[in-house]
Amino acid sequence: MPNRPTAPVGTRVWLTREPGGRSARELARQPSPVTPCNWGLLWRSLRARAGAVRYLRGEPVTSVRADGAGRAVITSARGEEPYDVVVGADGHASATRQLLAPGLRPEPAPYLVWRGAIPLGALAGHPRELDLLRGAWVTLGFPGGHGIFYLIPGGPQDGDGSTGAGNRLLAYAIYGRPPEGAEPGPYVQELAREHFPAAWADIVARGGRRATACHPVADVQAPRVARAPLLLAGDAAGVTRPHTATGAVKALQDALCLERVLREGPDHATALERYADERTAAGARLVELGRRMGRALVEEVPDWPAMGQDEVDVWFRGVLAGTWHYLHEEPGETAEPDAGPGATVAR
Repeated sequence: MPNRPTAPVGTRVWLTREPGGRSARELARQPSPVTPCNWGLLWRSLRARAGAVRYLRGEPVTSVRADGAGRAVITSARGEEPYDVVVGADGHASATRQLLAPGLRPEPAPYLVWRGAIPLGALAGHPRELDLLRGAWVTLGFPGGHGIFYLIPGGPQDGDGSTGAGNRLLAYAIYGRPPEGAEPGPYVQELAREHFPAAWADIVARGGRRATACHPVADVQAPRVARAPLLLAGDAAGVTRPHTATGAVKALQDALCLERVLREGPDHATALERYADERTAAGARLVELGRRMGRALVEEVPDWPAMGQDEVDVWFRGVLAGTWHYLHEEPGETAEPDAGPGATVAR
């Protein structure tokens, strides 16, 4: 998708608040070449490349089932229609998943994520932070969680009508637990005031409540992501915690795998078995990685102020536990990722 606007950066910077003060202290820098994009622009680009396919809007599927002849039957406003294969890409609350794994539901994590995307005007008066974000994405550690900040392309509605390199938004995701009895949504600004360096707390506050959405964090993995004539893709097949930044990446990899196995044949049933073998295992690895990262980055955070470059490198190498991930590479190595996630797409 060469015409899709992106905002590539090559480094991850770890920060925390200086003990006893309100300034930021840099803990470490790690090679992490990613190309952040905008979910809306990504979707628009993918849709434009779909070509002359039959694409229906406003006709929700009300049920899916397998008939006695081995076909999938979809029920919609047009009635029942049989298909040789049905791809259930119906999200985290997938109804198609219930046919392959009855009763399976996402399991909640004991913390939340606050997400926001705000104009770069929010960084007015903070030139050091803006300059840092032009070449890096930032992880800000605090007691009980962390925040991630990065720039993404804006759409025409976000700036001067341009989607070029100069039109940017500041995106962030902040993970933590609100105290019992607190209203979860607005709490993020209180959290930032209490734990962030002053400049970063001010940036979050400038976004305002309307710029921030609060979401639960959960994960789930189907024990088998295909059984002819049904197949699961994207979040329907498995949801990993957002720390892995693989929502869109995994969906794209699912699609590429499906295309390959269907081309290889020799029949639909064999292709779906090969897809299930490959993508079930890949999804399970991501779910486990997301849980490890959640424990390390939110549930059992290290003593951030006591860490430096060596400590961060050793600690995070242990978090990955030998698992390769496109966002993280050993010092001196070069990552060669396959694709990228919804808000941060790998280079």
